[in-house]
Amino acid sequence: MAETVRYWAHDRFTFPLPEGHRFPAGKYRLLRERLLEIGLAAPADLAEPRAARWADLALVHEARFLDRLRAGTLTVREQRAIGLPWSTWLVERARRSAQGTVEAARDALAGGLGMNLGGGTHHAGRSGARGYCLVNDVALAMAVLRRDGAIGRAVVVDCDVHQGDGTADLLGGDPETFTLSLHCARNYPFRRIPSDLDVEIPADTGDEAYLAQLGAALDVALAAGPPRLAFYLAGADPWEHDALGRLALTKDGLRARDALILDRLRAAGAAVCVVLAGGYAPDIRDTVAINLATAAEVAARADGTAASGRLVAAT
Repeated sequence: MAETVRYWAHDRFTFPLPEGHRFPAGKYRLLRERLLEIGLAAPADLAEPRAARWADLALVHEARFLDRLRAGTLTVREQRAIGLPWSTWLVERARRSAQGTVEAARDALAGGLGMNLGGGTHHAGRSGARGYCLVNDVALAMAVLRRDGAIGRAVVVDCDVHQGDGTADLLGGDPETFTLSLHCARNYPFRRIPSDLDVEIPADTGDEAYLAQLGAALDVALAAGPPRLAFYLAGADPWEHDALGRLALTKDGLRARDALILDRLRAAGAAVCVVLAGGYAPDIRDTVAINLATAAEVAARADGTAASGRLVAAT
């Protein structure tokens, strides 16, 4: 296994938002800075992805949708579904975030673990963007790697608080991929596209009950066949104080979730690509702390040190 993790960061690429918008665009820069500040990463451990090629995006998304996205001719209804105002900067940022997941997946296959300091855009489907997600990075990475003959069986473990409807849409017909989504039962999206396994977690569920259901769900996912590659969407939004969450996990519970998933997937022989998905804490520093704890769990498994020794003042 690799001794260090390479973190793919795209936070230089920003886009304009109206004042007071709830999308926490600043968390990506703050997370990168904290990784460096506490010594979890050195500058050499950070890499910046290029923009995903349109031809690669066409492997998973309809050409007509991509044409509208590229030209800025999305309908009013489509723009409302995204929840972000279209701009060339927004599209550039989305393409770079998506390519970061492709590169992190390649890192995982090469060394066991890879991480994108973004990604997890699981609401983007074949013919449309929604829920802050323009293109689906996990489906893109899967398509590119399969085209290149790099992977066989794969699993997606989606622990964002919202169901991964776009991922289910794009990967539902792939017999070599198992899609698992654990999410709040009464939350966005209100029209679900079934995953291979959807675990509907009741509102206000806390650490113990959540972890028990997660363990059982992993049993099912791994029993379907040993994966060569796993994508883990480590959403920060199941946190008890998240503005869009409705679950009640503590920060310690979220870190236990990360550890459980990483250990189970690695024990099953899977390379693991970690992406961050959502997080909407009223204080952005809480989301960053949760993401930082996830990065520390990944780093600990790359170099064999205790995770607790690698994380300073993350909470």
